[in-house]
Amino acid sequence: MDADDSRSPDLRARDARMLSHQAAAELRAAGVRESTEWHEIQSRAQWEQFRDERMDSLRRSLGPFPAVPSDLRVQVTGKIRGEGFQIENLVFESRPGLLVTANLYRPIDPPSSMPGILLCHSHHAPKWDEELQDMAMTWAQRGCTVLVIDLLGHGERRQHPFATDTDYPGPFKIRRQDYYFRYNLGLQLQLVGQSLTGWIAWDLMRGADLLLARPGVDPTRIILLGSVASGGDLAAVTGALDRRIAAVGEFNFGGPQPETRYPLRDDAETSFDYVGGGSWESTRNLIGSAHDGFLPWVIVGSIAPRCLIYGHEFSWDQPHDPVWARLQRIYGFYDVPRNLSGVHGRGLLSGHPPEASHANNIGPVQLQGIYPALEKWFGISTPAEGKTNHRNYSSKQLTCLTPEVEREREPRPVWKLASELGEQMTRAGHEKLGALAPAARPARLRELWHGVLGEIDPQQQITTESRDDHDIASLHLRRVVLRVEPDVTVPVLLLSKRGIPKSPPAPIVVAVAQDGHRGFLRHRATTLARLIEDGVTVCLPDLRGTGDTALADTGRGRTSEATDLSASYLMLGRPLLGQRLRDLRSVVRYLRSPEGGGTGRIALWGDSFAPPNASDARMEVPSGADPWPTQSEPMGGIVVLLAGLFEPDVVAVSSNGGLGSYQSIVESPFCYLPYDVIVPNLLATGDLPELAAGLAPRALRISGSVDGQNRALDGGALDRTYARVHTMYHEAEAPARLHISNAASEGETSAWLLNQLHAD
Repeated sequence: MDADDSRSPDLRARDARMLSHQAAAELRAAGVRESTEWHEIQSRAQWEQFRDERMDSLRRSLGPFPAVPSDLRVQVTGKIRGEGFQIENLVFESRPGLLVTANLYRPIDPPSSMPGILLCHSHHAPKWDEELQDMAMTWAQRGCTVLVIDLLGHGERRQHPFATDTDYPGPFKIRRQDYYFRYNLGLQLQLVGQSLTGWIAWDLMRGADLLLARPGVDPTRIILLGSVASGGDLAAVTGALDRRIAAVGEFNFGGPQPETRYPLRDDAETSFDYVGGGSWESTRNLIGSAHDGFLPWVIVGSIAPRCLIYGHEFSWDQPHDPVWARLQRIYGFYDVPRNLSGVHGRGLLSGHPPEASHANNIGPVQLQGIYPALEKWFGISTPAEGKTNHRNYSSKQLTCLTPEVEREREPRPVWKLASELGEQMTRAGHEKLGALAPAARPARLRELWHGVLGEIDPQQQITTESRDDHDIASLHLRRVVLRVEPDVTVPVLLLSKRGIPKSPPAPIVVAVAQDGHRGFLRHRATTLARLIEDGVTVCLPDLRGTGDTALADTGRGRTSEATDLSASYLMLGRPLLGQRLRDLRSVVRYLRSPEGGGTGRIALWGDSFAPPNASDARMEVPSGADPWPTQSEPMGGIVVLLAGLFEPDVVAVSSNGGLGSYQSIVESPFCYLPYDVIVPNLLATGDLPELAAGLAPRALRISGSVDGQNRALDGGALDRTYARVHTMYHEAEAPARLHISNAASEGETSAWLLNQLHAD
């Protein structure tokens, strides 16, 4: 079928940048809004009200914390005696089933009162990194107790099996796997209403518990230091939430980043990017941060009036740093300017040592500013000339999780904990919905989904930006561009048979997929032709970020621009799946209008053109390795189920190649799907099978469903996944209107859609 358009390259380029421009504008607006409110603050009381509102939002964003454990179940698994210090290898339990591995450095002859220091490592290297060992030994020799934990997903707490080059037959970046697998951890925890930042912050708080329980540790001298690459993010968040921490040292968070232009512009106060943008690593671009105002600088400022080390890995343009000026003002509200210290390295990110002070965690150059601050605040003596020279221990010597302890304690991977939490959430949802009368369930489902998707109702006024009608052979084509928001348009292609009478209105099939209208023309031409030949109008909209409005960067994986954009919208409190649902509902509203034809019967068809992975394909693949398993594209199949729920007069819904359940994403450490279908706390809705059940008794067809690893569901998996849907359709006395199968042929798709549209 040759029905493609001839729009200019300039228009296509404009459409491809539409969402990124919108996200950037909204992020800038969030920064301006917070700056305006900040400049209205004139007193400590006003600052604290401003701060407390945003810290409450931060807590909600991180997800609910469990009860503080009464017993950390600390177990020492080994000891090392050094020169003036001793190391204890230990494990403790921060939440049921989750073990934390840590090295505790303490003086051989501890003083009666001493500081407790907690080191938060970067994403570069875990607890046995030489820089971390050097700091811990140095401060232990100077009368401090120092705890260095493995962050969740790193070191002994890795959530993947790729520790050596023998763990996979092909080449891969061994040392980066802990870092890369943060992506999987983050999205899995988001689905169950949690966050990776929240879980790590909780671990660090429990680390503070452990320090406070040690004899001689002074509860007024607990210090948390966060390293140069994401360790600073986590330390700042933890310090902002845990007021027991007397001092926080954080690097590269809140103000100028290593990637920021140096020196700063003279107008940095107004031009500086206070909000940041989204990326696959979620510890910095916190969900809802732009929407609710807990921006990085606010989090750092919330540490006041406690001691703060505001650190920069490389050179620092202090005179023009607008965040430094804000921090000075905040500390001025408390009249404690001495509690604020700025430290920095040298050179630029693009440089090389020794002219640029790159560090794995916190290097000797950065420490030169930390030593005097800690001596001034807590009496910790500075090493002679600020230099140390220690013999480092091997990772084997610092390993905490011995085979015996592992057998005894049976540590549980995060995906299993998330899976159990997801099952609890969906079970609770099923029970609550099951207690309602069948007629009341759809309304409750709409309430639940509205709560996680954000604003999904179409605007009252859907305008037509352009319209073009012409004929090609036996086809009539209408191209319409709908303006569904002030800065969002949806191109729509309508295909119908020439000569069809306008009255009564022809039935319409609205078909959506990530590849947009071109994907249907390329992959589903036979189905389209049969529908059109039978008098059906086919509507092919390119929802925002799909088809012609997709980013020019066609990548859809972890490091893609599409993932960055999805994360940016989560910062804005607007999951892209919800925004695409809004677009689809806007298209349906247009079709029902007089301008759109006022059609009576509408069916929805969501599809995917991504082939599933073979049942025998290897799913355990290192992140970034080649070849990579095929990623699913389930958006079309999901969004039509949602539109069916929110548009009750849609007569039929066909979902092909969609996700069987979100629960399947948390049933393995490996998942292969795009980030833009992830919705925080989604499993609180009861999951996709509950959504599908809510469409009863309307006609529903589900075919070609895949799991979180993009593997086709076989017969047994189909039965288990959709058991509740069958039950609800039987209760609604409409089992004949439900069709669930493996992947169907084009002939089956067209036949089913025609049967539903022409049914009495």
